[in-house]
Parts: sequence; structure tokens; C-alpha cells
Amino acid sequence: MARFAHTVTVAALDRGWFEEAAGTLVDLLDASREGPGGSVVLADGRPVEGLRLLKGRHLRPGARYGEVPAEPEEAAGEVSVEHAGAGAGDSPGAPQAVALRTWRPSHSVEVENLVEEDGMSLKVGLRLSEPRRPRAVELSLAGHKPGGGSLYRLSGRGKADLAAWWSAVDRLPSAPPAARAPVSGRAVHRLAKARLTLTPRPAEDGSWRITVVLSLRGRWLLRPVGAVVLFFARGPLERGLREAAESAAEEWNTALAELTPLHGEALRAEIADALVNPDGSTPL
Repeated sequence: MARFAHTVTVAALDRGWFEEAAGTLVDLLDASREGPGGSVVLADGRPVEGLRLLKGRHLRPGARYGEVPAEPEEAAGEVSVEHAGAGAGDSPGAPQAVALRTWRPSHSVEVENLVEEDGMSLKVGLRLSEPRRPRAVELSLAGHKPGGGSLYRLSGRGKADLAAWWSAVDRLPSAPPAARAPVSGRAVHRLAKARLTLTPRPAEDGSWRITVVLSLRGRWLLRPVGAVVLFFARGPLERGLREAAESAAEEWNTALAELTPLHGEALRAEIADALVNPDGSTPL
């Protein structure tokens, strides 16, 4: 098995603001309704940008959402929203649809997306526990290439235990890091397995130090071959992990630096404006 690790420093996110923002977003969507042409309309009557109900009933299990592609002017009005959603994923120009599996804001929200890209079929699932005050996010992935055999199949699962994350960053800087990584993911292929973990700890200046660990190992009789490959690929893999971690940290820090942590009605109005006009909204 090969193990790679890298630690980055990122700005800390305020838990109270995060949970208030998440709860506000869920409440805004929970109060929304279906509008003309399959649009999703907020309680104040404004439509959510880029979101259309393609099939089913709004916020009910089985509902499918996506974007209706723009049509040539001469063909405008000839294709209904229902027709546009029926063929989602059937052609390169068809809209990608997200299926709602569960909408229970006080308990969980679950969605599933089927993506066709570069000849691969990917099914991605996302589950959020206690959305109004998020406690965990779970991700599942299953992919295959039709007719490609087992070498073109992969699967993966990941979980971010947000309660464990907040507990880990609430420790004293001198305390040892959490024994269990709050964020972890696994990917499985016929030839190899991979595991990724993120473990945070507070720094003296109030920022977070996050250690990213990637573990790789071959499977079955291919372990000796995998060991040889990893021996020669160790340098590029270490460099790739380091660059990816540093890039993600830079993007995180940039995003947080642009935030103005509003609260109450001001936060609600800002999130609503961002849903309606994401390109023209000001940072939260």
C-alpha cells in the first residue's frame, strides 16, 4: 500500500453562520412552488434561475429537475417542458436531470443524478442529514462503460461527518488531532482501491490545519504489479495531491474572504437574491 499526505492551512468557517445559512436556504426551497412552464418559484413570486421541474410533483419523491436548453427563435414554443425532460440524457444536447428521492427538511434530503460523459455512465447520489442544521453529507458513485467489461466499472462512497468536524476544530491547538477523520471516501476498481481522508485541527491564529491523506493499494493477484507501478509513480502522485490540496485551499480562502456574514432577514434576502440572480448578486 502507498500512502501520501499533505497539510494545508485554511480560514475557519463560523459554525453559527454556516448552520443559519443552510437552514435559511432549505426554508426558502421548502416554501417554493411550481410556476408557469415548470419554473420553480420562491414564496415572493420570483423564479429560481436555471431550475425547472421536468417531471413529477415539486418537492415530492420522484420529481426530476434540470435546465431546459435554449431553443432557436423559430422553434420557440414548439417543445413542452414535459417533452424536454422525457429525453434527459438521451443525447448530448439533452438536459441533465436530477431526481429527488427524499425531501424531509427536518430529517434528510436525498438526490440522485445520472450523468453520461465520454462514453461513461455515472450515477451519483447525495444525502444530507438534518438539512436545517446539517450533521452529515453522504456521497455515492457508481460508474460503468456500456459494453466495456469490468475494467470500466468503478464505485465509491464518501461521508463528511459535520458534527465530528466541528468537534475536531473546537479542540485546543495543543490537543492531539481527532482519532477518526471526519471526512473520508473510498473508491473501488477491479485493479485497485483508494481511500481519502481529511482531518482538521485548529491553529494558534484561529485558522484550520487540514491534513489530507490518500492511500492506494492493488487488488488480489495484481498487488505486486501495483506495488511496482506505485514505486515509479510515487513522485507524480505526491505532487498531484499537494497541488490539488493547495489549489482547493486557495479557492476556499478566496471564497471566505469575499463573504459578508449577514444574519436574520438580511441573510434570507441575500440568499433569495442569489437563487434568483446568481450572476448579479453580491457576496453573502
